[in-house]
Amino acid sequence: MKAWALMTLFLWAAVAPVRPAAVPTDSGKPAFEWKHHNNQELEATLRQVVSRCRDVARLYALTEPSVRNVPLWVLELSDNPGQHEPLEPEFKYVANMHGNEVVGREMLLGLANYLCEGWRSGDQDIHNLLASTRIHLLPSMNPDGWQLATDTGGRDYLAGRSNNNSVDLNRDFPDLDTVMYINEARHTRMNNHLMEQLQRLDYQPQPETLAVMKWIMSTPFVLSANFHGGDLVANYPYDASRSGATHEYANSPDDETFRHLARVYASHHPEMSNPTHPPCFPGDSHFGDKGGVTNGAAWYSVQGGMQDFNYLASNDLEVTLEVGCDKYPPASALPQEWTKNQDAMMEYLWQVHTGIKGVTRDALTGQGLPNTLIHVKNVTRINDTHLRDDHINHDVTSVHDGEYWRLLVPGQYEVTAAAEGHLPLTHSVTVTHAPHREALRRDFDLSPILDDAFLQQLSGGEELGPAYEDGLFSEDSNSMPNSMDDLPLDQDLLGRFRGLGNMRY
Repeated sequence: MKAWALMTLFLWAAVAPVRPAAVPTDSGKPAFEWKHHNNQELEATLRQVVSRCRDVARLYALTEPSVRNVPLWVLELSDNPGQHEPLEPEFKYVANMHGNEVVGREMLLGLANYLCEGWRSGDQDIHNLLASTRIHLLPSMNPDGWQLATDTGGRDYLAGRSNNNSVDLNRDFPDLDTVMYINEARHTRMNNHLMEQLQRLDYQPQPETLAVMKWIMSTPFVLSANFHGGDLVANYPYDASRSGATHEYANSPDDETFRHLARVYASHHPEMSNPTHPPCFPGDSHFGDKGGVTNGAAWYSVQGGMQDFNYLASNDLEVTLEVGCDKYPPASALPQEWTKNQDAMMEYLWQVHTGIKGVTRDALTGQGLPNTLIHVKNVTRINDTHLRDDHINHDVTSVHDGEYWRLLVPGQYEVTAAAEGHLPLTHSVTVTHAPHREALRRDFDLSPILDDAFLQQLSGGEELGPAYEDGLFSEDSNSMPNSMDDLPLDQDLLGRFRGLGNMRY
């Protein structure tokens, strides 16, 4: 959301009073109440969800707490919580990155309760979702900022936006856009997992930023969104302009997919894509007549943002959701906000199953091949005589055991898998839109290049081991490096992040 406000006029427009809603438990006591939950109540609410839905819910904290030592709590929802399941995509929602933008914080608490109660009541759609998806909800990335915003009345446009060190967390991630734009200028196609190319980090990331960076680099997220407030639009990468201009459309290789993802949320929100809905500020951008979406840099350029870091450091595609003009509405307005966002949140969540997924394996041993590059070319037919011939120059990589996921809009594609020491293999796939269904599966069995060392190993009868002999992986897929508790600055920090990027989970 804009760090500069035109003024605070119209920020506190009157909202029709609505009585806060509560969901009863089996005992008759409220399990969830629409209110502004303080940091202690937030944790208690998440623990209540786990208590009611132990078979599908787990609570954990990120590796670093906030500056004021408040844990960054994450609720995981899955039919097998606590571990990654083969070919099950991982999804995350993050809210309250700016502490005074609080609607998303309460929406994620509401979503946690909604998914739990849907599972308990036998809602088939929710059962299918949790059986096929591992969902992570971080309701507050900036609990210290929330506390300051609340203590000052929740009425100031900027108070509480930053963390307790007065740092805007959405400007605190490594600037991988600059690395990527330098690659473009040099006509280098490298556009993914760019932490490998970052030469130095001349600042210490805030603890909240560092915690989320570790989370992103060690979990194979496929899709995510982060919630902001102060406007009404779904914003997609790139967030930073190529030329340094304040307003300049900066398309990514996945521009078509990002526009689709943003439109899914906007089109399921009753106001975001409504062309008659007025802008939040007189004279400000009117996003409703653009379908409720915008390219980030076209709106205003941001460096060090979280959504571009996700895209350029990992396999994760992320959009930013501005879910309301009022950053800190009264508690009485929260049920209305839930009504506006519920369908959009659920429909966007299902988008993690678009495109294709599969496993890359060694054709001789059957072992999964981590770090396989998955490259896609769009060859969708345009007319009777012409096909598209568009390389999507943003490769994803397979993770532990060779799993991969590639979000794509409907069309025809040539998908190539390339792993070190193996011959590349290309499959033709047709992606269709199948609402609330799992992605098309396409596996790759890659033939090893039979060099002299390989043939000697075969002739000696030695067993071909898994592709993690360099120590980056262990037999325990949930293992983490022992030294992750205290990441230092600069080269050592970067080196260990690169190790995380290879480990994935």
